[in-house]
Amino acid sequence: MKNSKSAMQKCGKIKNESLSEEKAINKHRALDSMAALSGGIAHDYNNILTAIIGNITLARRYLNQGDKAFRLLDQALQASEAARKLTQKLITFSRGGAPRKVVTAVDRLVINSVDFTLSGSNIKSRYHFAPDLWRVAVDQSQIGQAIHNIVMNAREAMPQGGHIDVAVTNITAPAGIDSLENGDYVKISITDQGHGIPKAEFGKIFDPYYSTKDLGEQKGTGLGLSICHSIIKKHGGGVSLESQIDAGTTFNIYLPATRSKPAGKTVPLEKACNEPIYGVGKILVMDDDRGIRELAGEILEHLGYQVDFAGDGAEAVAAYQAALQSSDPFDAVILDLTVRGGMGGKEAIQELMTLDPGVKGIVSSGYSEDPGLTDFEKHGFRGVVAKPYTLEELGEKLSGVLKG
Repeated sequence: MKNSKSAMQKCGKIKNESLSEEKAINKHRALDSMAALSGGIAHDYNNILTAIIGNITLARRYLNQGDKAFRLLDQALQASEAARKLTQKLITFSRGGAPRKVVTAVDRLVINSVDFTLSGSNIKSRYHFAPDLWRVAVDQSQIGQAIHNIVMNAREAMPQGGHIDVAVTNITAPAGIDSLENGDYVKISITDQGHGIPKAEFGKIFDPYYSTKDLGEQKGTGLGLSICHSIIKKHGGGVSLESQIDAGTTFNIYLPATRSKPAGKTVPLEKACNEPIYGVGKILVMDDDRGIRELAGEILEHLGYQVDFAGDGAEAVAAYQAALQSSDPFDAVILDLTVRGGMGGKEAIQELMTLDPGVKGIVSSGYSEDPGLTDFEKHGFRGVVAKPYTLEELGEKLSGVLKG
């Protein structure tokens, strides 16, 4: 009887483990499916936002700041910018492209991200940095966003104010943390003084559109922690959670360490928009969306350029060749990365480079993490402008490429 009971218990244990593994696999597949869907939706949505944001920024140039219409357009632009940020969150969650990594000192990146997120709040930060911290090879913008999302979650859990403790240490081969491989990591721990998260919720905390926030003023999109998890996994790292009710929550980020020296400066979370830069020259715009072609034409003509158009890569190559042969060449080309049913920007720039090795090409896409954008120089482009773009952003990018 004892042997029979033991065998039954063993079978029950194996069955439970099998069910848990199957549940984890199904959850992973569901997340991958949602990620792919999110990326596709975000790409199309960015094309729509390009027309909205571009036309708003163009229309404001024909009004005085004191006009009521200007104020209304300004409010519409602010709403559109919020939509752009949400779309970027969907793109980041979709795991659409590899991070653009540079060797980075963690302390400065952490301070910039945390201070930015807590600015204007009644919450103070307390930092604890271990001596001789290892470097990490990361996409500074993405990791800054991940830290921002966690700190924002903590900020919203502390409406009465308080302190957030941030500790950064070196750690070797942590066992059992979010499927990490053995090796050296830099650990970033962010601890709040909020109400805590019930253990029953731990398994769902990184699911998309799951939120611990109540409806009302603190209502969120439910994407912040999902995006954080996606970013860190793309970097070969992991993230874990510790929490007790009425005792606060700690999120631990693990990033693979490197012994290389830092390269470059830490990038800011957001970039201020400049006044438009005017210019002269002949520009070719290739996009399969007629509305975006017309918008780009209006913007560029307003900035002082002469503009011609093409609906796909083949048309762009033919137009560029004809301009060369007529001794009236284009000064730059702006190419849509992907064209439905036709030649896209990557193929077109290769053909243009055979016609003119000095061609100044700018690639544009509604999918800002596509490898064609993140590695634009490798494909022969001189610059990149992600959709949606404003009049000011397009003018700044074009001016920089023409001067380069």
